[in-house]
Amino acid sequence: GRNAFRFFDASMNENVVEHLHMASGLRTALAQEELQVHYQPQFDLRSGRIIGAEALLRWKHPVLGFIPPYKFIPVAERCGLINEVGAWVLHRACMDAQSWRAQGLGDLAVAVNVSPLQFHRDSIEREVAHALPACQLPANALELELTESLLVADAQHLSEVLQRLRALGVQIAIDDFGTGYSNLGYLQRFAVHRLKIDQSFVRKMCTSAHDEGIVRAIIEMAHCLGLQVVAEGVEDAAMLHRLQGFGCEFGQGFHWSPALPDDAFRAFVRKHSAA
Repeated sequence: GRNAFRFFDASMNENVVEHLHMASGLRTALAQEELQVHYQPQFDLRSGRIIGAEALLRWKHPVLGFIPPYKFIPVAERCGLINEVGAWVLHRACMDAQSWRAQGLGDLAVAVNVSPLQFHRDSIEREVAHALPACQLPANALELELTESLLVADAQHLSEVLQRLRALGVQIAIDDFGTGYSNLGYLQRFAVHRLKIDQSFVRKMCTSAHDEGIVRAIIEMAHCLGLQVVAEGVEDAAMLHRLQGFGCEFGQGFHWSPALPDDAFRAFVRKHSAA
């Protein structure tokens, strides 16, 4: 069609078969509890204390082992499972965060990544309104992480949803900031609390003046707008020291810890608090 032609390649069929197998496997994973939530600690760069964690979804397949999110999340979005998967992650993260508090680990918050489809299909408000009281978690202990692309897709609708979520006390963060539109207008328009600097800039800022300049500019811009900043991908003391010098408030990365299963995260918090 359209005066064009294409040659068949075996990889086309392989991709379709892989997609079908993964979609079927995801349905089984939800039913048989193969999905897990791991937690990467987030730190206050001034005091050094743990303030919470980012919830990161993991799929431990009984045959294939751990399947990375970048492979199965797009499949979940295409086959209509993302709302169910997202609701499960949100509830699990809220339940674990309340458990941390009940066990005396401090007033830790949990950050949960949200797919654009959860906003487009109007499920996120309903899921948050259900999860918080069900888990008895204060609304200000939950942070929703959105992508930059989501903010420009349906601005009017999204603005209303975010205002209602913020009215509940839920925190809002922009994930991977600097890799998308980086539009200053939407930062003022939407109910945003934090920017998360993408790790691709943070990891190279000690060896690249260009990336260091981007990191410094994002931090200064965020502060001018009254926003806090979280640096992702902090891998060593040199990065930490530079971020502290720039006035960055929070950070996460391998310098402290990778994402951990819930029991290991609790042990990490206890050990850090004792130290």
